[in-house]
Amino acid sequence: MAKPIKHVFVCTQMRPPGHPRGSCGANASAAVLVAFQQQFEKRGLWGRYGLTGTGCIGPCGNGPSVLVYPEGVMYGAVTVDDVAAIIDEHLLGDQPVERLKVPAEIWG
Repeated sequence: MAKPIKHVFVCTQMRPPGHPRGSCGANASAAVLVAFQQQFEKRGLWGRYGLTGTGCIGPCGNGPSVLVYPEGVMYGAVTVDDVAAIIDEHLLGDQPVERLKVPAEIWG
């Protein structure tokens, strides 16, 4: 397997209802992951780009969270409708989607 140009991580962490940290899974992150999978298939991105569903990647209150490496860009409150923009602008266009980026303070 060749090294991917970029790698997308989609948090699918589930916590019990009412958990103080919340969870991306409770905010439809599974649908976001499926949307990425469908777009990767449709556009022939498998092999050039990586995609992984993950456990917690940090800012639970801003979920669903999506993290793109190697840049280390974190997106928050991502919806199925945002997936095409992340692919078009960030993966293919090398420009992060500013409106979806979490505040820099997230990284502490």
